[in-house]
Amino acid sequence: MHWLWSDVVFIFVICVSLLCILFSLRKSHHRLAFRRLLQKPTAMASFVLLIFFLMVAIADSVPFAFESAERQAMRHTTLLDKALAPLGQDYEKTYSAPLKLQAYVSETYWQDGIATQVFPRLSYPSIKFKDTKDVKVFCMSAIFEAFLSSFIIVFGLSAFLWGGKFVCGKGSGFIPSAPVFATLFTLFLTLMLTLTLYNISRELHVFGTGKIGQDIFYHAVKSIRTGLVIGILTTVFMMPLAVSLGLASGYWGGRVDDAVQYVYTTLSSIPGVLLITASVLSIQTYLANHPERFSSLMDEADARLIALCAILGVTSWTTLCRLIRAEVLKLREIDFVAAGQVLGSHDLKIMMKHLLPNVMHVVLVTMVLDFSFLVLAEALLAYVGVGVSPMTISWGNMINAARLELSREPVVWWPILAAFGFMFLLVLSSNIFADAVRDAFDPRQEG
Repeated sequence: MHWLWSDVVFIFVICVSLLCILFSLRKSHHRLAFRRLLQKPTAMASFVLLIFFLMVAIADSVPFAFESAERQAMRHTTLLDKALAPLGQDYEKTYSAPLKLQAYVSETYWQDGIATQVFPRLSYPSIKFKDTKDVKVFCMSAIFEAFLSSFIIVFGLSAFLWGGKFVCGKGSGFIPSAPVFATLFTLFLTLMLTLTLYNISRELHVFGTGKIGQDIFYHAVKSIRTGLVIGILTTVFMMPLAVSLGLASGYWGGRVDDAVQYVYTTLSSIPGVLLITASVLSIQTYLANHPERFSSLMDEADARLIALCAILGVTSWTTLCRLIRAEVLKLREIDFVAAGQVLGSHDLKIMMKHLLPNVMHVVLVTMVLDFSFLVLAEALLAYVGVGVSPMTISWGNMINAARLELSREPVVWWPILAAFGFMFLLVLSSNIFADAVRDAFDPRQEG
């Protein structure tokens, strides 16, 4: 198997995050915060969507074990690629609209000296589809099968959990509580939509094809990994710097505070897009001048992705640092901090034991909100040409290509709609979950 560095780091961060969550459950106030989080219907609904996106990204980060070394060197095949095959392997000639049997662009055929404009049939749809009526019948059948399968799965899960205090509301033996109902209903809708799109994609191009005949549904799903890698890895690069400098600046004050303020004020005064663009272009120049360091173009594109995450992390820590500093300036005057100082506790112990837990709600909310911003920032950077490599499938590259497609006549609208739909669901669910996390982990909400 050929593992990319971004795959290794991404999965490592996910595993470490899970271990940290499990370790934090040892403390009663953390369990109380998680319990408050589980009692919010909107939080549970958004959590289901985030878990779905995360599972897709993990499946797209694990190389397929049964590929030959020669094939892996030419094309990075993952578990998601095998699940969606042959969508990533078969190409049409050019554009085709969603759920259509013919190409979107006509071709000229000459017969007996007479030119005829025809819309050629696509190669991917099965020959069993004769016309649009057959497509409609197949789509309705796929929707019904997805509905039935999703209902059986959710009903079986609810039956397994039925009767517990977490499942049923007070005074009711059969009606689930609001958070559980939101979880099960969102899971049902997610499963139904996923199974519907997957079943249809076995026979038709669900979201049509692009300029070179690539399946838009395949590219939209593959872009989930890129969005999550940029959001999560950038947060990993940003958080240690912002937390450490924010705590030091707020607690010690004086020259330390002046130095930290000078650094983040200077960085904040530089236009963010300009700073990121200059850094990315420098990395691109280095990668172009040292091709011998990479065994394939795929590895070079992966290195550019990791470099972009590092650049975004180094240039976007200032907001979180400023918020932590402001919180610490208030907390250091509270009695328990003064008591620790009087008892002779070390400054680092006071910051880690007393100050850090009380600013974690700020860190968590800012991290999730920054995650949403970074997913959107990737699209903006791709639009100006300094995002991920063109070889990397991402929503930004899809939107960047769609700006030219929208100027065509007739308009090719489905690529940008597919990218926007997936990005909208990810960003919306993360924002809703961030609000719930803020309310659940804010110490001032206790009691």
